[in-house]
Amino acid sequence: MSTTTVQHPASTEQVDLDLTPLAGALGAEVRGIRLSGSLAPESFAALRRALLQHKVLFFRGQQHLDDAEHQAFARLFGDLVDHPTVPSKAGTQILELDSDHGGRADSWHTDVTFELAYPKVAVLRGVVIPPVGGDTVWANTARAYEQLPPELKALADQLRAVHANDYDYAATRVQNLDHGKQRYHEVFTARNVSSEHPLVRVHPETGERTLVAGHFIKRFVGLNIQDSRRLFEIFQSHITRLENTVRWHWQEGDVAIWDNRATQHIAINDYGTAHRVVRRVTVKGEVPVGVDGRASELLSDQPRA
Repeated sequence: MSTTTVQHPASTEQVDLDLTPLAGALGAEVRGIRLSGSLAPESFAALRRALLQHKVLFFRGQQHLDDAEHQAFARLFGDLVDHPTVPSKAGTQILELDSDHGGRADSWHTDVTFELAYPKVAVLRGVVIPPVGGDTVWANTARAYEQLPPELKALADQLRAVHANDYDYAATRVQNLDHGKQRYHEVFTARNVSSEHPLVRVHPETGERTLVAGHFIKRFVGLNIQDSRRLFEIFQSHITRLENTVRWHWQEGDVAIWDNRATQHIAINDYGTAHRVVRRVTVKGEVPVGVDGRASELLSDQPRA
Protein backbone atom coordinates (compact mmCIF):
# COMPACT_ATOMS: atom_id res chain seq x y z
CA MET A 1 0.00 0.00 0.00
CA SER A 2 1.19 3.54 -0.71
CA THR A 3 0.02 7.03 0.09
CA THR A 4 -0.31 9.79 -2.49
CA THR A 5 -0.22 13.29 -1.01
CA VAL A 6 -1.53 16.14 -3.13
CA GLN A 7 -1.69 19.81 -2.25
CA HIS A 8 -4.57 21.64 -3.89
CA PRO A 9 -3.22 24.72 -5.72
CA ALA A 10 -5.90 26.97 -4.22
CA SER A 11 -5.35 25.94 -0.59
CA THR A 12 -2.75 24.74 1.88
CA GLU A 13 -4.72 21.59 2.70
CA GLN A 14 -3.32 18.21 1.78
CA VAL A 15 -5.22 15.02 1.11
CA ASP A 16 -3.71 11.57 1.56
CA LEU A 17 -5.30 8.88 -0.60
CA ASP A 18 -5.40 5.29 0.60
CA LEU A 19 -4.00 4.01 -2.67
CA THR A 20 -2.59 0.58 -3.58
CA PRO A 21 -0.80 0.07 -6.93
CA LEU A 22 -2.02 -3.11 -8.62
CA ALA A 23 0.62 -3.70 -11.30
CA GLY A 24 4.03 -2.44 -12.27
CA ALA A 25 2.92 -0.62 -15.40
CA LEU A 26 -0.34 1.08 -14.37
CA GLY A 27 -3.41 0.83 -12.19
CA ALA A 28 -4.18 1.52 -8.53
CA GLU A 29 -7.08 0.84 -6.21
CA VAL A 30 -8.29 3.74 -4.08
CA ARG A 31 -10.06 2.97 -0.80
CA GLY A 32 -11.94 5.04 1.73
CA ILE A 33 -13.50 7.54 -0.66
CA ARG A 34 -17.14 8.03 -1.62
CA LEU A 35 -17.39 9.29 -5.21
CA SER A 36 -19.91 12.05 -5.88
CA GLY A 37 -20.37 15.33 -7.67
CA SER A 38 -19.88 17.13 -4.36
CA LEU A 39 -16.44 15.65 -3.69
CA ALA A 40 -14.24 18.17 -1.86
CA PRO A 41 -11.90 20.10 -4.21
CA GLU A 42 -8.83 18.86 -2.34
CA SER A 43 -9.95 15.24 -2.64
CA PHE A 44 -10.71 15.63 -6.32
CA ALA A 45 -7.31 17.26 -6.91
CA ALA A 46 -5.70 14.23 -5.27
CA LEU A 47 -7.69 11.84 -7.48
CA ARG A 48 -6.83 13.76 -10.61
CA ARG A 49 -3.14 13.74 -9.77
CA ALA A 50 -3.26 10.01 -9.02
CA LEU A 51 -5.04 9.37 -12.32
CA LEU A 52 -2.31 11.11 -14.30
CA GLN A 53 0.28 9.03 -12.49
CA HIS A 54 -1.40 5.60 -12.49
CA LYS A 55 -3.51 5.98 -15.71
CA VAL A 56 -6.44 3.97 -14.30
CA LEU A 57 -8.00 4.05 -10.83
CA PHE A 58 -10.38 1.51 -9.31
CA PHE A 59 -12.97 1.92 -6.54
CA ARG A 60 -15.00 -0.77 -4.78
CA GLY A 61 -18.33 -0.28 -3.03
CA GLN A 62 -19.76 2.68 -4.95
CA GLN A 63 -23.31 1.28 -5.07
CA HIS A 64 -24.67 4.66 -3.97
CA LEU A 65 -23.99 6.06 -7.45
CA ASP A 66 -27.05 6.34 -9.63
CA ASP A 67 -27.00 7.69 -13.18
CA ALA A 68 -27.33 11.31 -12.06
CA GLU A 69 -24.54 11.15 -9.46
CA HIS A 70 -22.34 9.15 -11.85
CA GLN A 71 -22.58 12.02 -14.32
CA ALA A 72 -22.14 14.67 -11.63
CA PHE A 73 -18.89 13.06 -10.50
CA ALA A 74 -17.55 12.65 -14.05
CA ARG A 75 -18.36 16.31 -14.73
CA LEU A 76 -15.68 17.31 -12.21
CA PHE A 77 -13.15 16.33 -14.90
CA GLY A 78 -14.75 18.58 -17.54
CA ASP A 79 -17.66 18.76 -19.97
CA LEU A 80 -19.36 15.45 -20.69
CA VAL A 81 -19.74 14.19 -24.24
CA ASP A 82 -22.23 11.73 -25.70
CA HIS A 83 -21.10 8.83 -27.80
CA PRO A 84 -20.88 10.31 -31.32
CA THR A 85 -23.11 7.75 -33.02
CA VAL A 86 -24.88 5.56 -30.45
CA PRO A 87 -27.79 7.13 -28.52
CA SER A 88 -27.22 7.64 -24.82
CA LYS A 89 -29.39 6.04 -22.17
CA ALA A 90 -32.65 8.03 -22.17
CA GLY A 91 -32.34 11.36 -20.39
CA THR A 92 -28.61 10.96 -19.72
CA GLN A 93 -25.16 11.24 -21.31
CA ILE A 94 -24.46 7.62 -20.38
CA LEU A 95 -23.52 4.88 -22.82
CA GLU A 96 -24.90 1.58 -21.55
CA LEU A 97 -22.95 -1.49 -22.60
CA ASP A 98 -25.32 -4.43 -22.27
CA SER A 99 -24.00 -7.85 -23.26
CA ASP A 100 -27.49 -8.91 -24.34
CA HIS A 101 -27.50 -6.17 -26.98
CA GLY A 102 -23.98 -6.26 -28.39
CA GLY A 103 -22.11 -4.51 -25.58
CA ARG A 104 -19.04 -6.75 -25.42
CA ALA A 105 -15.90 -4.63 -25.60
CA ASP A 106 -13.70 -7.55 -26.65
CA SER A 107 -11.08 -5.84 -28.80
CA TRP A 108 -8.16 -3.63 -27.79
CA HIS A 109 -9.03 0.04 -28.24
CA THR A 110 -8.78 3.58 -27.00
CA ASP A 111 -12.30 5.00 -26.81
CA VAL A 112 -13.72 6.70 -29.91
CA THR A 113 -10.43 7.60 -31.65
CA PHE A 114 -12.30 8.08 -34.91
CA GLU A 115 -13.39 11.43 -33.41
CA LEU A 116 -11.11 14.44 -33.84
CA ALA A 117 -11.00 15.33 -30.11
CA TYR A 118 -11.75 11.95 -28.57
CA PRO A 119 -12.55 11.74 -24.84
CA LYS A 120 -9.80 12.42 -22.32
CA VAL A 121 -11.31 10.59 -19.33
CA ALA A 122 -13.85 7.79 -18.97
CA VAL A 123 -15.75 6.77 -15.83
CA LEU A 124 -17.19 3.24 -15.96
CA ARG A 125 -19.60 1.76 -13.41
CA GLY A 126 -20.39 -1.92 -12.90
CA VAL A 127 -24.17 -2.47 -12.82
CA VAL A 128 -24.70 -6.17 -13.58
CA ILE A 129 -21.61 -8.38 -13.31
CA PRO A 130 -21.49 -12.06 -14.32
CA PRO A 131 -20.61 -14.56 -11.58
CA VAL A 132 -17.53 -15.68 -13.50
CA GLY A 133 -15.49 -13.76 -16.08
CA GLY A 134 -16.04 -10.35 -17.62
CA ASP A 135 -12.81 -8.76 -16.36
CA THR A 136 -11.38 -5.68 -18.08
CA VAL A 137 -7.68 -5.22 -18.93
CA TRP A 138 -5.92 -1.88 -19.47
CA ALA A 139 -2.55 -1.16 -21.09
CA ASN A 140 -0.22 1.82 -20.67
CA THR A 141 0.43 3.48 -24.04
CA ALA A 142 2.99 5.90 -22.57
CA ARG A 143 5.13 3.11 -21.17
CA ALA A 144 4.77 1.19 -24.43
CA TYR A 145 6.26 4.16 -26.30
CA GLU A 146 9.04 4.60 -23.74
CA GLN A 147 10.12 0.98 -24.17
CA LEU A 148 10.28 1.01 -27.97
CA PRO A 149 13.74 0.59 -29.48
CA PRO A 150 15.15 3.95 -30.67
CA GLU A 151 14.64 3.04 -34.32
CA LEU A 152 10.94 2.25 -33.78
CA LYS A 153 10.48 5.44 -31.76
CA ALA A 154 11.90 7.47 -34.63
CA LEU A 155 9.53 5.76 -37.06
CA ALA A 156 6.52 6.12 -34.78
CA ASP A 157 7.17 9.84 -34.34
CA GLN A 158 6.70 10.31 -38.09
CA LEU A 159 3.61 8.18 -38.69
CA ARG A 160 0.01 9.34 -38.91
CA ALA A 161 -2.97 7.01 -39.10
CA VAL A 162 -6.58 7.13 -40.27
CA HIS A 163 -9.09 6.03 -37.61
CA ALA A 164 -12.69 5.24 -38.63
CA ASN A 165 -15.88 3.89 -37.06
CA ASP A 166 -16.39 0.73 -39.12
CA TYR A 167 -17.41 -0.85 -35.85
CA ASP A 168 -17.27 0.17 -32.22
CA TYR A 169 -16.46 -1.81 -29.09
CA ALA A 170 -20.00 -0.99 -27.92
CA ALA A 171 -21.32 -3.06 -30.81
CA THR A 172 -20.61 -6.71 -31.51
CA ARG A 173 -18.85 -7.93 -34.62
CA VAL A 174 -20.75 -7.95 -37.89
CA GLN A 175 -20.92 -11.70 -38.32
CA ASN A 176 -23.60 -13.81 -36.66
CA LEU A 177 -25.70 -10.90 -35.46
CA ASP A 178 -29.28 -11.41 -34.42
CA HIS A 179 -31.84 -8.82 -35.52
CA GLY A 180 -31.38 -6.58 -32.47
CA LYS A 181 -27.60 -6.57 -32.68
CA GLN A 182 -27.69 -5.98 -36.43
CA ARG A 183 -29.90 -2.97 -35.81
CA TYR A 184 -27.43 -1.68 -33.22
CA HIS A 185 -24.62 -1.99 -35.77
CA GLU A 186 -26.68 -0.13 -38.36
CA VAL A 187 -27.30 2.73 -35.93
CA PHE A 188 -23.62 2.93 -35.04
CA THR A 189 -22.50 3.12 -38.67
CA ALA A 190 -25.27 5.44 -39.90
CA ARG A 191 -22.66 8.22 -39.94
CA ASN A 192 -19.21 7.92 -41.44
CA VAL A 193 -16.73 9.43 -38.97
CA SER A 194 -12.98 9.36 -39.50
CA SER A 195 -9.97 11.34 -38.35
CA GLU A 196 -6.24 11.41 -38.96
CA HIS A 197 -4.11 11.25 -35.81
CA PRO A 198 -0.38 11.13 -35.17
CA LEU A 199 0.66 7.67 -34.02
CA VAL A 200 2.47 9.43 -31.18
CA ARG A 201 0.68 12.26 -29.36
CA VAL A 202 2.07 14.52 -26.68
CA HIS A 203 -0.04 14.28 -23.54
CA PRO A 204 -1.35 17.82 -22.86
CA GLU A 205 -1.00 17.53 -19.06
CA THR A 206 1.99 15.28 -18.40
CA GLY A 207 4.06 15.89 -21.53
CA GLU A 208 4.43 12.12 -22.01
CA ARG A 209 4.46 10.65 -25.49
CA THR A 210 1.71 8.06 -25.95
CA LEU A 211 0.84 5.70 -28.78
CA VAL A 212 -2.56 6.27 -30.42
CA ALA A 213 -3.49 2.88 -31.84
CA GLY A 214 -6.19 0.25 -31.23
CA HIS A 215 -8.83 -1.29 -33.45
CA PHE A 216 -10.13 1.92 -35.03
CA ILE A 217 -6.94 2.33 -37.09
CA LYS A 218 -7.63 1.55 -40.74
CA ARG A 219 -4.31 2.45 -42.34
CA PHE A 220 -1.24 4.61 -41.99
CA VAL A 221 -1.09 7.69 -44.19
CA GLY A 222 0.97 7.06 -47.32
CA LEU A 223 1.03 3.28 -46.89
CA ASN A 224 -1.13 0.54 -48.37
CA ILE A 225 -3.39 -1.71 -46.30
CA GLN A 226 -0.96 -4.64 -46.14
CA ASP A 227 2.01 -2.56 -45.01
CA SER A 228 -0.23 -0.67 -42.59
CA ARG A 229 -1.41 -3.92 -41.02
CA ARG A 230 2.14 -5.16 -40.48
CA LEU A 231 3.21 -1.90 -38.87
CA PHE A 232 0.05 -1.80 -36.76
CA GLU A 233 0.76 -5.26 -35.39
CA ILE A 234 4.30 -4.25 -34.40
CA PHE A 235 3.24 -1.21 -32.41
CA GLN A 236 0.08 -2.80 -31.01
CA SER A 237 2.05 -5.80 -29.74
CA HIS A 238 4.28 -3.48 -27.70
CA ILE A 239 1.20 -1.86 -26.12
CA THR A 240 -0.50 -5.10 -25.11
CA ARG A 241 2.45 -7.03 -23.68
CA LEU A 242 1.32 -8.64 -20.41
CA GLU A 243 3.98 -6.72 -18.51
CA ASN A 244 2.33 -3.50 -19.67
CA THR A 245 -1.18 -4.31 -18.41
CA VAL A 246 -3.41 -4.41 -15.35
CA ARG A 247 -6.53 -6.61 -14.99
CA TRP A 248 -9.61 -5.77 -12.91
CA HIS A 249 -12.09 -8.35 -11.58
CA TRP A 250 -15.42 -6.53 -11.41
CA GLN A 251 -17.97 -6.54 -8.62
CA GLU A 252 -21.31 -4.75 -8.76
CA GLY A 253 -20.87 -1.16 -7.65
CA ASP A 254 -17.25 -0.90 -8.78
CA VAL A 255 -16.04 2.17 -10.65
CA ALA A 256 -13.03 2.45 -12.96
CA ILE A 257 -11.65 5.78 -14.16
CA TRP A 258 -9.01 5.92 -16.87
CA ASP A 259 -6.98 8.45 -18.80
CA ASN A 260 -8.12 7.72 -22.35
CA ARG A 261 -5.15 9.63 -23.76
CA ALA A 262 -2.63 7.21 -22.24
CA THR A 263 -4.33 3.80 -22.23
CA GLN A 264 -6.04 1.09 -24.23
CA HIS A 265 -8.43 -1.47 -22.79
CA ILE A 266 -10.34 -4.65 -23.59
CA ALA A 267 -13.22 -6.46 -21.89
CA ILE A 268 -12.62 -10.20 -21.69
CA ASN A 269 -15.50 -11.98 -23.42
CA ASP A 270 -15.37 -15.18 -21.37
CA TYR A 271 -18.73 -15.23 -19.60
CA GLY A 272 -20.88 -16.97 -22.21
CA THR A 273 -24.59 -16.17 -21.97
CA ALA A 274 -24.34 -14.57 -18.53
CA HIS A 275 -25.55 -10.99 -18.33
CA ARG A 276 -23.11 -8.06 -18.03
CA VAL A 277 -24.09 -4.37 -17.92
CA VAL A 278 -21.70 -1.47 -17.41
CA ARG A 279 -22.41 2.24 -17.88
CA ARG A 280 -19.85 4.72 -19.13
CA VAL A 281 -19.56 8.49 -19.06
CA THR A 282 -16.86 10.27 -21.06
CA VAL A 283 -15.27 13.70 -20.71
CA LYS A 284 -14.49 15.99 -23.62
CA GLY A 285 -10.91 15.71 -24.81
CA GLU A 286 -8.41 17.82 -26.69
CA VAL A 287 -7.35 17.61 -30.34
CA PRO A 288 -4.18 15.48 -30.28
CA VAL A 289 -0.87 17.05 -31.26
CA GLY A 290 2.10 15.05 -32.53
CA VAL A 291 5.75 15.42 -31.59
CA ASP A 292 6.21 17.69 -34.63
CA GLY A 293 3.53 20.08 -33.35
CA ARG A 294 1.03 19.06 -36.04
CA ALA A 295 -2.54 18.54 -34.84
CA SER A 296 -4.97 15.80 -35.80
CA GLU A 297 -7.43 16.42 -38.64
CA LEU A 298 -11.10 15.51 -39.10
CA LEU A 299 -11.51 13.65 -42.39
CA SER A 300 -15.23 12.83 -42.48
CA ASP A 301 -18.37 13.28 -40.41
CA GLN A 302 -21.46 12.72 -42.50
CA PRO A 303 -24.34 10.29 -43.06
CA ARG A 304 -23.37 7.18 -44.98
CA ALA A 305 -24.68 6.98 -48.50
